[in-house]
Amino acid sequence: MNQINRQYYKTNIGELVLGSFAGRLCLLDFRYRRMRAIVDNRIKKGLDAEFVDQDDGVLTKARRQIDEYLSGDRKEFDLQLLMVGTDFQKKVWSALIKVPYGTTSTYLQLAKDINNEKAVRAVASANGANAIGLIIPCHRIIGSNGELVGYGGGLSIKKRLLALEKRIAL
Repeated sequence: MNQINRQYYKTNIGELVLGSFAGRLCLLDFRYRRMRAIVDNRIKKGLDAEFVDQDDGVLTKARRQIDEYLSGDRKEFDLQLLMVGTDFQKKVWSALIKVPYGTTSTYLQLAKDINNEKAVRAVASANGANAIGLIIPCHRIIGSNGELVGYGGGLSIKKRLLALEKRIAL
């Protein structure tokens, strides 16, 4: 059986769960989010692997970069990612990575970015299924009316992350 190395990590935005597989980060998410079991099961099934609580170099590097990001010293992550999902989800997540630090976009714009303007709801669903938060910056997506909508870590954390990025981006 393959294994996904997993570690829990307490930060000032909540407790995170990190996972690596074959030298790549496949999980960086809020430990207590509502969709935890769904996301974990998708990753385990997609990689035909089980979680093992074990540290490794990828997870160590991820923790260091998360700390740098949260302290405002890092705008871009430098980690090999392994996205586990459908082709559509991966397309949405790849478009998400291109949303610049300190800016926001909308579900509609993201749908346009993947040349599928009518797929706004599916884009929103893929955004919610993102398992590699912060690096695949789903927190930068807001409603078309400018309101903060849905976030795995909760709206107060989303607001804090956006405020951090706006302050540092200036």
